Amino acid sequence: MRALLAVLMLLVLSVPALAVRPDEMLADPALEARARTISEGLRCLVCQNQSIDDSDADLAHDLRVIVRERLTAGDSDDQVRAYLVARYGEYVLLNPVIAPHTLLLWIAAPVALVIGGIAVFIGARRKRAVVTDAELSDEERKALEELER
Repeated sequence: MRALLAVLMLLVLSVPALAVRPDEMLADPALEARARTISEGLRCLVCQNQSIDDSDADLAHDLRVIVRERLTAGDSDDQVRAYLVARYGEYVLLNPVIAPHTLLLWIAAPVALVIGGIAVFIGARRKRAVVTDAELSDEERKALEELER
């Protein structure tokens, strides 16, 4: 039973590795390793939050082929990325670059978190102040004392 479970887990975990087709792979292991490294950082424009290595989409296949063609032509890793960004835009990168035009993207989440934390803190203090400042009538005090027993 454990052996069957282990085989099943291996199959499930190896599914993303099947996205790169054998006919795409380069004969040179060093170039193939570079292609895999570049592909891990490129977004499938169809699947959106998957790398092109993990995607079975036709566009992902085309992008993997382009990466390998550019590497075979002698481009550096940065040149390949620059070529794809020029062709498809910065959205093709899984990790956005830190630049003036993406500054809002990098700053918005932490700022929203801090503002939300401050709002929760202020709201909790106000609610606590309202409860402690409230005067109870004699009937409410008696009801409260009965509930506490």
